[in-house]
Amino acid sequence: MPFQIHTLETAPEASRPALGKLVQNYGFLPNLAGVFAESPGALNGLLGFMGAFESQEMTLAPLERQIVLLTVAVWNKCAYCAAAHGMMANMCGLERGEVDALQQGRPLREGRLEALRRFTEAVLEKKGWTKDVDLAAFLGAGFSKAQIFEVLFGIALKTFTNYANHISKPPVNTQFAGFLPAWDKAA
Repeated sequence: MPFQIHTLETAPEASRPALGKLVQNYGFLPNLAGVFAESPGALNGLLGFMGAFESQEMTLAPLERQIVLLTVAVWNKCAYCAAAHGMMANMCGLERGEVDALQQGRPLREGRLEALRRFTEAVLEKKGWTKDVDLAAFLGAGFSKAQIFEVLFGIALKTFTNYANHISKPPVNTQFAGFLPAWDKAA
């Protein structure tokens, strides 16, 4: 079933301010946001969720947040989000080769980022029922107990958008199509 990718002109009136803000922030309208515009409540909830994850109260660095989001996108096989967050991780300083490694589920070279990737995967794999060894490895890499909850927050945010992508199947925006993971290109 095709889903409409709304524009500022076609979106429900209550979605238009949020879409306008996205265009202002990104310089373009992500197709997924255009799909979300069908429900002003869901779109505004998503933007609130994203704003909270990007807030100054979060102690994970911007690149670390992108590592969490990209790890979840890869875990859920969401090519759209893997491309978008691959591009954003690269913009935050992650080398392209490391983006590709992360998209393929391979270890990252930098120990702290690899610990973050592994902890995020452990939470996903075990549906939150992590072992003491998982927590010890994460905390041993210099992360805090507060950052455990920030990882959980990122997992919830990205799972929301991954599932929305799986259902609605919007095309990947050209702005981040160059970061599509190899596993999607082969499909």
